[in-house]
Amino acid sequence: MTPVGSRDDVGGASPLKGRRCLVLGAGGFIGTNLCRRLQANGAVVQAFGRSQPLPGALGGVDWMTGDFTDHAAVARAVEGNEVIFHLISGSLPESSNKDPIADLSGSVVQTLHLLDIARASGVRKVVFASSGGTVYGIPQQVPIPESAPTNPIAAYGIGKLAIEKYLGLYRHLYGLDYAVLRVANPFGPYQTGRRKQGVIAALARRALDGLPLEIWGTGEVVRDFIYVDDVVSALVASATHDGSHKVFNVGQGEGRSINQIIADLRAILSDRTLDVIYKPGRATDVPVNVLDIGLIYREMGWRPLTSWSDGLRATIEWIRKSAP
Repeated sequence: MTPVGSRDDVGGASPLKGRRCLVLGAGGFIGTNLCRRLQANGAVVQAFGRSQPLPGALGGVDWMTGDFTDHAAVARAVEGNEVIFHLISGSLPESSNKDPIADLSGSVVQTLHLLDIARASGVRKVVFASSGGTVYGIPQQVPIPESAPTNPIAAYGIGKLAIEKYLGLYRHLYGLDYAVLRVANPFGPYQTGRRKQGVIAALARRALDGLPLEIWGTGEVVRDFIYVDDVVSALVASATHDGSHKVFNVGQGEGRSINQIIADLRAILSDRTLDVIYKPGRATDVPVNVLDIGLIYREMGWRPLTSWSDGLRATIEWIRKSAP
């Protein structure tokens, strides 16, 4: 089986060439990278989002500014598209616990409106970016397979799981096909590090700005970090996958602590002094999260192709040169 990856699915042979694809949340980090890949693969890309992409990031892509709660705008974006990539999230894991009702309304309820619009418009497939970092909660085994218990400790993860279940329901009731990718902790270009998401970008940004690195807890929490090119490859591959499995983990399959990341940043940025400030831990942080990625390899031939060190260096270089 030839692995699918960031250097194997670009070009005229792409199964999405000529297909009409909608990316919801296209102004975000993953959405920007996905639109660029789809465009390179010859897909006809409609980009939709509330926040504009970084200047020059999506040249030539048809952009539509809109809010996910504006159902008329969503319907206009959906019209004529075969595949929808749903990357919009209503909150962050920490903030979701402060207002679970708002999280439910902003993510699950709005996704149900989207699914009604999609089935009425003849959409063939919805690809949903779920959260491999939150849906499992505190794991009983590591690495975590898709069959593991799902007991989130954040409303954010509960919302992601609810959307997964509703996708299954709409396939059962209406034949709307779908794929769920439980993505670990993505990082890479177009993640600026100035928002409250993306620990690697945030640490690299502060390091380059000469600011102390702020860490929640002891720095010993372990996460599965995956370079964005490989996430995008999994999204693209899942759009045309027709197997019986619908839910897949997407990660590197390796764990690294925050302290290990800081050590690697020190090695790369050897000309800088990196001070670290440790803050009290957060209730939403599980101690370890590493995903078992065997299923997606067996089903789609996908595996990550970007090494940790190459991805980290590329991320630092992009932030150094390009981040506002």
